[in-house]
Amino acid sequence: MLPLTPVRTALRDNPSNRTGLDFDAEVARMPALGFGIIDAHAHINGLDASAIWAPIALGYGIERTYSMSRLEDIPALRERFGSALEFIAVPDWYGKDRRDSHGTGYLARIEKYREAGTRIVKFWNAPRFIDFGVEAGDPALLALDGPMRTEQLKLAQRLGMICMTHVADPDTWFAAKYTDHAKYGVKLDHYAPLRRALDRFTMPWIAAHMGGFPEDLVFLDRLLEAHPNLSLDTSATKWMVRELGRHPRDEVISFLQKWRGRILFGTDTVTTDEHLRGGEKSGEMALKATSHESARELYASRYWALRMMWEASGETTSPISDPDLAMVDPARFTVMDSPALRGLALPADLLRVLYRDAALALLG
Repeated sequence: MLPLTPVRTALRDNPSNRTGLDFDAEVARMPALGFGIIDAHAHINGLDASAIWAPIALGYGIERTYSMSRLEDIPALRERFGSALEFIAVPDWYGKDRRDSHGTGYLARIEKYREAGTRIVKFWNAPRFIDFGVEAGDPALLALDGPMRTEQLKLAQRLGMICMTHVADPDTWFAAKYTDHAKYGVKLDHYAPLRRALDRFTMPWIAAHMGGFPEDLVFLDRLLEAHPNLSLDTSATKWMVRELGRHPRDEVISFLQKWRGRILFGTDTVTTDEHLRGGEKSGEMALKATSHESARELYASRYWALRMMWEASGETTSPISDPDLAMVDPARFTVMDSPALRGLALPADLLRVLYRDAALALLG
């Protein structure tokens, strides 16, 4: 069992390593698992950033990664990483015409991804899709059971693809960001379109980020019970550490035992060449690092935190700042604060299913 006694240096102002971990030393003390880990959910982009990411992932035991990478970058990434990197189809996030890039244009893009060997297609349906639709003149433009998504799902089914979707967002966001219920509804409202899509399109599905509801294992239990074609992934490190750590260990283990084979390990690691330089950034994810060193710590922190949560015993402070704490309780927390990281110490057989066997069964 891995003890939660990390090797520390000094406290840092880096939100990816505020507790001053020595991530190189941490890699050295990671136990040998006897098998490689499959990360079913990541966003690996940028040839320079990915070169920094790859040895870090390997050091933390990652054997294969399923990545939402740009279609145009697949040849170069495949040449560099071979079978260690597989791909998930995504729309052109940089397209100026969102109606096209997430609509008709995405249909063509899905086909090109499939021609490149991609077997998973991503449908992003976080509540912010409503804002995308408003900008394009139709708030329901990207609704999971709407006309546009239905055509895309028909294509995915015809091509024999697996669907991945991001539904809902953390409870903290519904408490502080999505307060306009006339516009966003409440969290449970976002699962009705998912249920309809799962019933109509019976190919395998992966609901990212523990189905968008790690806060409520009872809800997820009922969702999995009702939809045999649905699996979940454990990606979104800050969210998982904060919320899964609040559940009693025996409840988490009981949930994973009941649904073994339908819960896949994922990290949501994001790499981009923008992480390697300062200056103007294109968005929130690009702001998470500004140099080679801060990018290394950003990437390492996600693997470290998740492996500690799943494998270790005891409790420590997460090295990753979690601004959601301050968002809902600014009197107690700052944006640099982080929650406790509680080790769940999964049994060895269950750990292997989560880390590897579930992904092999679903993805091959």
